[in-house]
Amino acid sequence: MIARFKLRAEAVRTRGLPPVEGPERARIREQAQLDYMDYAMVGDAEAELADGILTLRVDLRPKDAPT
Repeated sequence: MIARFKLRAEAVRTRGLPPVEGPERARIREQAQLDYMDYAMVGDAEAELADGILTLRVDLRPKDAPT
């Protein structure tokens, strides 16, 4: 599952914009950025399956922050 989200994040990041102009183009670009962030966060998560419960841990601290 985590690998699929990583692949999906990369697909969103590298896809082109459709040939639309103006405000619609901006909305499509903004949605792509949100999609990328969502997929990338899950793709970077640490997964644990215990007793049938899937737990995803996502570290939202900046990379240079002390752990």
